[in-house]
Amino acid sequence: MDQDATWRLLESDWYSPRRLHDSPIKHYFPGDRFLPNRSLMDLDKAHTLLTNRTTDFNTFKNNKFYRQKLIENLSLDSEGRPFRIMVFRGSPKSSRKSIRFVDEMRQEEALAFDNHTKRTQYRCIPKREKRILDAPGLRNDYYENIMNWGQNNILAVALGPELYLWNSEDQSVHKLLRIPGGDDWPTSVTWSEDARTLAVGYMCSKLQLWDVESSKLIRDLQGHSGRIATTAWNGYILTSGSRDKSIINHDVRAGNSKASCIRKHGGEVCGLKWSIEGNRLASGGNENLLYIWEASKMSSSKFLHRLRDHRAAVKALAWCPYQHNVLASGGGLSDGCIKLWNTQKGVCINSIETKAQICGLEWNRHHKEILSGHGYSTRENQSQLCLWRYSSMTKVGELGNNKSRIINLCQSPDGVTVISAAADETLRFWDVFGPPTTGNSVVSDLQSLVLENIFNKIIDVQSILTVCKWQTLEIQHCLKSIATIDSL
Repeated sequence: MDQDATWRLLESDWYSPRRLHDSPIKHYFPGDRFLPNRSLMDLDKAHTLLTNRTTDFNTFKNNKFYRQKLIENLSLDSEGRPFRIMVFRGSPKSSRKSIRFVDEMRQEEALAFDNHTKRTQYRCIPKREKRILDAPGLRNDYYENIMNWGQNNILAVALGPELYLWNSEDQSVHKLLRIPGGDDWPTSVTWSEDARTLAVGYMCSKLQLWDVESSKLIRDLQGHSGRIATTAWNGYILTSGSRDKSIINHDVRAGNSKASCIRKHGGEVCGLKWSIEGNRLASGGNENLLYIWEASKMSSSKFLHRLRDHRAAVKALAWCPYQHNVLASGGGLSDGCIKLWNTQKGVCINSIETKAQICGLEWNRHHKEILSGHGYSTRENQSQLCLWRYSSMTKVGELGNNKSRIINLCQSPDGVTVISAAADETLRFWDVFGPPTTGNSVVSDLQSLVLENIFNKIIDVQSILTVCKWQTLEIQHCLKSIATIDSL
């Protein structure tokens, strides 16, 4: 084939889009002839959909709407026509629309979010208690922990020298024990994890295990020489803290139950709490110190962290249910601070000053919130209970206006109700942790976070697959074009 014939072939309509240039309508060719027409790809719009976080993931209904919008924008071009990647054609300038729809898309999604929010029924934070029970003989002592709600839905509470069991299902009351004389009384009460055994610590250093079903004493545990103000279970290990400044781990399966003894605190041990995973123990003392212990190293008395930020006794302790290495602690009247700790690094990640004695902390298992119970305060009109949003620690609401201070807090097994024991000898029930409902479905913030992570991963995978498909088709088209030229 001579040179003139080759040139005529290259100039023919079969090989080049010259016929489009000769048409009455002007066309726009933004890129290379061997690459897809980028003007037909709404890249800004797709980027907005992939990166915009205004879409709500709280319900499955909204997720269905989001999926539909994603499919439409990946399969249709800017004019609503089925999108074909490898179509070599020009786009008439007269009918070409702008591809920058960022503001328009944000307005549409914000409107959809507002409409969805109006249909969502959020829970109401109660301003008053649901129920009040009289508790005559309840001691007004900040350091004692005289109330605990077990997994069997039975509340154990010490009222002076007596210990009562209140069944929340049938409202029945049973007296488990009474200490004769006036020099001894229960100072700490804790259910075991299976709610079969009740550990009771006493003013005169006794520590007992009770079988609640038979109302019989199982055994006495020895080792302390002062008031046992706090106890905590970790499987078969019962940990006790005393006024004698010691922490003892008791293995209740062994004949000699004393597994280890730690003497690091310089004051009474008034707060103990095992982590949810059971690998770490937090202990607070009257000398304003907070210790973090590893379960595997407690026999050597080597602590993981010693935290000195509090300026008063550390009684209130609570491990975060959704970030297991986060611990919340509360100080006494001279401190009045709630602090959040990263126990892996031993650093304070947040602190909020309440100007009140913190007697108890309870995490909301349905929402990212924490409830604090307060005693004496340095300001007037201090609320008994304050609800805080995690992790910003902004105040969500306040509950209760009773002038008597709170002594203890505990939470129901379903994580909805919180009980406060007050100095006016009352037990008050607060339905403060109830989850929001949308129709007949209940979706927690924790579930929403899981769903959001899942859909983000799906979107990322779809984006990668789409880009790979485009690149593969471009390479194939280039190879075919090169092969055609070589054949000529």
